[in-house]
Amino acid sequence: MNAETAPPTSLVPDMPATGTEARQQHADISERILRYNEAYYIQDEPLVPDAQYDALFNRLIELEARYPTLKKNSPTQNVGAAPADGFAKIKHARPMLSLANAFSREDIVDFLARIRRFLNIGASSPVDLVGEPKIDGLSLSLRYENRVLVSAATRGDGTEGEDVTANVAHIADIPKHLSDDAPDILEVRGEVYMARSDFQRLNQTQAETGGKTFANPRNAAAGSLRQLDPAISAKRPLRFFAYSFGELSESLAETHWDFITKIGGWGFVTNPHTTLLHTADDIMAFYDEMANQRADLDYDIDGIVYKVNHFELQLRLGFVSRSPRWAIAHKFPAEQAKTRLLAIEIQVGRTGALTPVARLEPVTVGGVVVSNATLHNRDEIERLGVRIGDLVTVQRAGDVIPQILDFIPEERPADSVPYQFPDTCPKCGSHAIREEGEVVTRCSGGLICPAQAVERLKHFVSRNAFDIEGMGGKHIEAFFDLGWVTSPADIFRLEDSHSDELVKLEGWGPKSAENLFASINERRTIPLDRFIYALGIRQIGQATARLLARHYGSLAQWRQAILDARNPDGEALRDLINIDQIGPGVAHDLIEFMAEDHNRDVLDDLQSVLIIEDVSPPVTVESPVTGKTVVFTGKLDLFSRNEAKVKAEQLGAKVAGSISAKTDYLVAGPGAGSKLKKAEELGVTVLDEQGWLDLIAP
Repeated sequence: MNAETAPPTSLVPDMPATGTEARQQHADISERILRYNEAYYIQDEPLVPDAQYDALFNRLIELEARYPTLKKNSPTQNVGAAPADGFAKIKHARPMLSLANAFSREDIVDFLARIRRFLNIGASSPVDLVGEPKIDGLSLSLRYENRVLVSAATRGDGTEGEDVTANVAHIADIPKHLSDDAPDILEVRGEVYMARSDFQRLNQTQAETGGKTFANPRNAAAGSLRQLDPAISAKRPLRFFAYSFGELSESLAETHWDFITKIGGWGFVTNPHTTLLHTADDIMAFYDEMANQRADLDYDIDGIVYKVNHFELQLRLGFVSRSPRWAIAHKFPAEQAKTRLLAIEIQVGRTGALTPVARLEPVTVGGVVVSNATLHNRDEIERLGVRIGDLVTVQRAGDVIPQILDFIPEERPADSVPYQFPDTCPKCGSHAIREEGEVVTRCSGGLICPAQAVERLKHFVSRNAFDIEGMGGKHIEAFFDLGWVTSPADIFRLEDSHSDELVKLEGWGPKSAENLFASINERRTIPLDRFIYALGIRQIGQATARLLARHYGSLAQWRQAILDARNPDGEALRDLINIDQIGPGVAHDLIEFMAEDHNRDVLDDLQSVLIIEDVSPPVTVESPVTGKTVVFTGKLDLFSRNEAKVKAEQLGAKVAGSISAKTDYLVAGPGAGSKLKKAEELGVTVLDEQGWLDLIAP
């Protein structure tokens, strides 16, 4: 296996040439990533191959590097998906984050260089890493109090997971009691998986008894652990590898290597292939070794994880929004097969995007039968040149549906014709328009398009928005078709307006209706950030919604500020754009949303049935800069710009990208230019690096 091979990115559109194109491409990919996350983390039924997901995710990162204002509106800032309905929730004491990906030696060299830049150390300075096989299973956090297992939770959305404590009772690899030298509070994290040999026996038994068979060990492990009936989980052959920790009541070790050794002594199973590494050459040799052994292992791995060994360096490196700076996942290449393209169908999303979906003749790729693939947009179909009836090359990585790489010209049917992308929406008949600079064709029907209306309502009740248990996509479609729920506020009037009719519908009864209404009423009070996200405004993802909520504090102030921002010369627009990493593109979409009468009517209607809670800026500690606005400029020698920004935010400060009358401190290193001049004009306090360190010193 060639360690230098990166996953093909044939389904990723070309890098856009303008900011407008970038915003559109970013919004399109973000919408798809959120849909893929829900399918993978909640439904245990991935929609796209790992390689395709990774390539799309990396394109978001590339776009954000070129256009930083997109960053706060991105799945790159979030982890996983919210916990599924039916499970109690457990809030993680420390977030369970995801990992950035690498695909080549160049990516690894880049990773090591980023670490050294952030720490401001030379290229010759040693940075030891620990390499661990990346298990293809389900992440789990185990909490021990006074050396007794008290809870087990899935990753969920990284902040809150599903309570599966009863379901892990029969997993032999998970100790229920620890020895006396273990700390009072210990959270051990790792991966639940199913061995290949156990998976084969399970599927054989399921087939013989008429039960559900699983596509692969990962799906089997996830489906077995996430059972509402613990008795079912108890019958499934699950295993567990431990590899990290969450909350601790006391320090256990100075290095990750020593931590792994210590928990092994308490009965946890750790991966025997875990290795201490020192250089990029060590890393690549280990990667090649595990790639060659991959087929012979009794469990699935889809790459290698590298972690900085010393915890002191991990602490300094810290985290980006969804992943640690001190770790990365080095992914293996994907698998391929050939099959027939049977049809192309069009799906309509909540923003009106028309997405072509390929229906494939079922084919087994790497042991998994697949039959669907997204074709993304009109350009991708034209670039591939595929026609219905073509024999196509498909690819999968891990356990998911393939992407189409190309077609076999000599196998093309004689009567095949190029696919004609529709000029009208298949749901409402409105014109399908592709605006200049955009890669996506959209239905122009807006609110009159039932597909868009339904998808927006689905987004409103989704887990990262209002998270209304018992109101899934099929329920929204049914209530919309009946005319019961055509706007978000209708959801909160459903009990008063249609409770008698609901219990008479097929599949409903008094108890299920009672449960639904209870779930709805539980969500009548919601934080401002979730409310803003639920509105489905273009380019406003979870991270951007949180940023806006923390900046403006209340719904009334946010609404008025966005209305005032329509004045191109006003302070409100300058204040909006000056929010760190929010720029003209996001501001434009917010202003356009608030300018529409029908959108303001929706807000008024929702305010009449909801309590929207104010949001205060998060403060981790009280410090001299708590609540202050800080700007960094010039060359910093004592610490990197990123490390300075992270530290400031940890101390409760707001970090801005430009100087304004609201700036409290400008930290200026050598080479400071226009920002220093403007700060002096406005009377902003200017500090050098040492002055900043003196100010924040405990």
